[in-house]
Amino acid sequence: MKRTLITSALPYANGYLHLGHCAGAYLPADIYARYLRLRGEDVLYVCGSDEHGVAITIAAEKEKVTPRDIIDKYHYANKEAFEKFGMSFDIYSRTSNKSHHETAREFFADFFKKGLLLEKDEEQFYDPKAEMFLPDRYVEGTCPNCGSDNARGDQCDSCGAYYNQLELKNPKSLITGDVPIVKNTTHWYMQFNRFQEFLENYIESNANEWKDNVLQQSRSWLKQGFSERAITRDLNWGVSINNIEGIPAEKAEGKVLYVWFDAVLGYITATKEIIRQFNENGKAELIDWEKWWKSEDTDYFAFIGKDNIVFHTLIFPSMLHAKGDGYILPKNVPANEFLNLEGEKFSKSRNWSIDLKDFEEAHPQDNMISTLRYTLAMNFPETKDADFTWKDFQARNNNELSAILGNYINRSLQFLHKNFDGKVPELEGKYSNLKVESIDLINKLISGDASFDKNTLNYSSLEQNEIDFIISATESKKLIDKNYQQFRFRDAITESMNIARYANKYFNDEEPWKTIKTDKTKAAKTVYFCTQITKALAIIFAPIVPNSAKEIFEFINEKITTGEANACDTIKTNHWDSAFDFSIESGRTIELPKLLFSKVEQDFIDAEIAKLGNK
Repeated sequence: MKRTLITSALPYANGYLHLGHCAGAYLPADIYARYLRLRGEDVLYVCGSDEHGVAITIAAEKEKVTPRDIIDKYHYANKEAFEKFGMSFDIYSRTSNKSHHETAREFFADFFKKGLLLEKDEEQFYDPKAEMFLPDRYVEGTCPNCGSDNARGDQCDSCGAYYNQLELKNPKSLITGDVPIVKNTTHWYMQFNRFQEFLENYIESNANEWKDNVLQQSRSWLKQGFSERAITRDLNWGVSINNIEGIPAEKAEGKVLYVWFDAVLGYITATKEIIRQFNENGKAELIDWEKWWKSEDTDYFAFIGKDNIVFHTLIFPSMLHAKGDGYILPKNVPANEFLNLEGEKFSKSRNWSIDLKDFEEAHPQDNMISTLRYTLAMNFPETKDADFTWKDFQARNNNELSAILGNYINRSLQFLHKNFDGKVPELEGKYSNLKVESIDLINKLISGDASFDKNTLNYSSLEQNEIDFIISATESKKLIDKNYQQFRFRDAITESMNIARYANKYFNDEEPWKTIKTDKTKAAKTVYFCTQITKALAIIFAPIVPNSAKEIFEFINEKITTGEANACDTIKTNHWDSAFDFSIESGRTIELPKLLFSKVEQDFIDAEIAKLGNK
């Protein structure tokens, strides 16, 4: 049986997550993971905090604490925010873990032993007072390209130019403010140029499946020629290379792995960690982590933002290929573009941002989390940069979640409670074969029988309104599957909402508020059919709005998951393909529904917009 490994880019543990991050690499992966789990597939979804590098040490210095304080603060804050947001990671790990350091050192040592690393002596800025070499982010000066002040050690934010830090004019140490001196140091470079042909073949072998933005960025780097790249830094925070066989102690002292090199290996170490936990806790039969990383039966999908494309299409595949041992490569890297906020880029310095934890603290209600997930998903920057606006949040909630999905659930179940004592009615008389005939029609539509003709159907219980709904809903469900499998989430979710639209149309066309007075047998048929639709909608919306889907399941006393993490379960159940199985039996008690989605008023929107910008 095929299994699916899903990863999301590891967020830096030096700040809080904002909504742009969620729309880029996390929510799309969660929706996809939940969708596959609901289909009964074997899924492992791993992520975790990226806790090394200069960004961490700079944050520590700004807050006058240790790097450990920083990573603990933001790891736990982001982990909690993810949980409230409904992320279904099987594990949210950390690259500061001992097991991660061991794996990263293993890769480095293997590459060194294979002769894939070049040792280079080079000059670098050094701060004598601080007694340390200065990584690029610790140096500022005048850009050698455009003359802008406050240019960073290797890049100018004003003109975008890249350069060697020694080219920086008027350099200044950000540690002491002194002018640094130039001093010799040693670093190791990975010879990525040796994988040029392998990478070209890898990229082109996926040309028919991958997004155009992913292909074009990868091809652009390869066209320039993939070059050697330093994989060590002079820093006191990270994965040390001390005691690596073959590297003199004096040269290894003060050297750590470059954070981009060890971060991608965090996916592997997170997998090792969760499998070890499963086995130690007796939650599953003995499982080998290698089945997720070294088996042709595993499909690996890496969800990222566009700023991480090269690391996941070129660098990480090179590392896996170089390590050998049967490591698989990403089957797809469905990278998203960037999400903007009210027409402008996210910027925490300008207070033009919405942190996930701030949203959750202000609006902890399940329905608000659902609306946030739905609004972000309908604005995923799948092919180009997109925009989150509070007006759109309001419209998505009021005009779609509330007016279509919530309205159908509420009106149909309220009608059942009022007129049938809260129990699913019996199918009687001419409608006694409704369940059998509905399933028969669905099966015919799914099979794709070329001879099928909806104009020649001959059913005794199914009437035109049921036939129209089943045909429309089945076609939409096919499109949902197709779009999810092509990572077209917005289209999949649009079709999901279309099924809720068809449900409302069915209820309106049936007019049960009239037939309850004139033909109670028909009204009972309508209510029975509507209850089956309710279950189907809960399953279909479970990947998107799991909190709300769980509430709907509770209304109809249905024990179905919303695609939660279940990698340790040996038995998987395909609920997705059973959405329209008409399994809710007559006589079942249905709970009186509560309102799923409250209206978002204009005052709410005005207050949220007023929070943005420097105040």
